[in-house]
Amino acid sequence: MLVRSRERLVEQRTELVNAVRSALYEYGFVIPQGIANVRRVEEILDERNHELPDLVREDCRDMLLQIAEKSDLIARINKFIKQLAAQTNVAQQLQTIPGVGPMTAIAIETFAPPMETFKNGRAFAAWLGLVPRQFSSGGKERLGGVSKAGQADIRRLLIIGAMTRMSWLGLRSITPGSWLSRMIARKSKLLTAIALANKMARIIWAMLRNGTNYRDPVPVLAV
Repeated sequence: MLVRSRERLVEQRTELVNAVRSALYEYGFVIPQGIANVRRVEEILDERNHELPDLVREDCRDMLLQIAEKSDLIARINKFIKQLAAQTNVAQQLQTIPGVGPMTAIAIETFAPPMETFKNGRAFAAWLGLVPRQFSSGGKERLGGVSKAGQADIRRLLIIGAMTRMSWLGLRSITPGSWLSRMIARKSKLLTAIALANKMARIIWAMLRNGTNYRDPVPVLAV
């Protein structure tokens, strides 16, 4: 499956980037995390005014070549998935939800069973593992981390989409006074992302059951 192939490539690329960062760190070069900082690695390797062993340079250049090859494959898969998502009604329908892109839409269409399988949106969210584990302690229930049960691919993509909505650019699209804006003000980013992913799962269930597109709810203002 293309979604899983892409995820494996991203993981492998991340491992290579971290390996390069680790190799250069041994010689005093601190490279921030993220694929965007690979250019800084290239600049360091091109410099000749520091005592970086030739063998280390060669190893790092070899890893950079592998990173570039994986980045090219990821880009080609992204392009294909985007084209594929534009060809199916379900994928187009799902992409009307803020935070759901071509990758998530295709994953849901591929991996999720028919929505009639689930009694309601809460049951679908539970299948995905987007419900907190419940622990009993001293006769009281408390909420823990997200359950590991459920479809990991869709769950991960929904959480990533939720995190994207809370980025600097995504925050600009959030309606003041909405459920999400209030949640962001009160909770941590991770807890908010999990709660938003849960809400997105419920919306997905309702949309696919009813055959409708997403409609942004109008916040109720206090008077």
